[in-house]
Amino acid sequence: MTATEPHPETAFAPLGDHVSHIETKAIGEESLAPQETRIMDPWSYLFAWLGGCVSIGTFTIGSGLVGTLNLLQTVVAIAIGCAVIGVALMINGQAGHKYGIPFMVQARSAFGFAGTRIPALVRSVPAIVWFGFQSWIGAGALNLVSATLFGYDNMVVFFIGFQFLQIGLSVLGFHGIKWLENIGSVFIIGSLVYMFFSVIGKYGDEIMTNLVNVEGTWGAPFWGATMLFLGIYSTMMLNVSDYSRELRRNVGPFRQVVIYANSILPATLFMGLIGLMVSGATGEVDPIKVFSSAVDNKPLLVATLLFIAFAQVTTNILNNVVPPAYALMDVFKINFKTAAVIVGLLAFATFPWELVKDESAAGLGLFIQTYSAFLGPIFAILVVDYFVLRRQTLDIDKLYDADGPYRGVNWAAVIAMAIGVGAALTFSALSWYASLLPAGIAYFLLMKHLPSARRFLDA
Repeated sequence: MTATEPHPETAFAPLGDHVSHIETKAIGEESLAPQETRIMDPWSYLFAWLGGCVSIGTFTIGSGLVGTLNLLQTVVAIAIGCAVIGVALMINGQAGHKYGIPFMVQARSAFGFAGTRIPALVRSVPAIVWFGFQSWIGAGALNLVSATLFGYDNMVVFFIGFQFLQIGLSVLGFHGIKWLENIGSVFIIGSLVYMFFSVIGKYGDEIMTNLVNVEGTWGAPFWGATMLFLGIYSTMMLNVSDYSRELRRNVGPFRQVVIYANSILPATLFMGLIGLMVSGATGEVDPIKVFSSAVDNKPLLVATLLFIAFAQVTTNILNNVVPPAYALMDVFKINFKTAAVIVGLLAFATFPWELVKDESAAGLGLFIQTYSAFLGPIFAILVVDYFVLRRQTLDIDKLYDADGPYRGVNWAAVIAMAIGVGAALTFSALSWYASLLPAGIAYFLLMKHLPSARRFLDA
């Protein structure tokens, strides 16, 4: 153990004759303090990611590829995107896994205490938008179950009730998330397999005509598709330390890549292909209507719709509550439960009923490309900062000292981020890929030569 790593028994105790700047953390409490008690073993971690990655957004992206890629090209695009995701999650999650720190603390060494609010905002906005979008989808599924079984149809009531259910579950923190995701992942995978083969059985001829026996393209649209499937998870690549700090210490980098890839790939593959196949066969892009038409009898219809609702809960609580909640905790100095409630309420303001319209599918793809243009540069900056400049060694006490060398804003990171965003928007179809090298190289050079960055580099 190096001098800069917190010891399990002394991380929150006074250091010598002065008081440590590191926050105290009670057992079972969610905070920004270093996580010493790791509650996730490899299997729990895999199931958590599996349950958290069943995104209706993946279905929508698959639907949007009809007429552009054939079935094989879509499978390969998803596989490439998920491979990149697995490696990227492992790389950026190393600081959190080693030191037990969340994203909001990890980013301080690159952006500074005040500057960290910039990546926090960039990460929080898409999380809250996805929260509202997926909550509306889940509420629609519950509403259809109610209409089918009881004849009661009131979308507004179900949306409000479903949102408050998720808020209630989210305040349980990672201990609640662990069990929710682990139990739900088995049900989710079984449902996805069933729906996948139901779609093939019902629309086999149309799929062969519209998706298999077509040329498609391996050119720029193909690589753009890999970026879209990757972009759905680019938010999690940024704040993966929020999760990796819960993973047991003895899980090495290679096993982490295997866990990430094998949890994300099945969910993405099934959801993306189901969206592609059903929309290619019917022209329908509304996921509720799609799944309803693919199921042959009422009991299976109800089970399928309940799956859709449940999948939104597992995805939202893991991916769309924790990151903005931690950001609110850091900026406004509030506790996790209060922050989680605020995030849930903010999701109402995203007007998700507009996002799920048929004509919004293209807009959703544009939204992913746009926020990925901002997330890619931040990812590159964090990786260069931790691996290249600091050689995987952080001074934890300084990361919690608001008056120390990381105070204020590191303009090297802000300028490098702006350069990366410019490159990403110039090549918008490949925004995340295009932003990495410009942002990473610019950050490295600015940290070496910008006078105001010296205290950040020497810390």
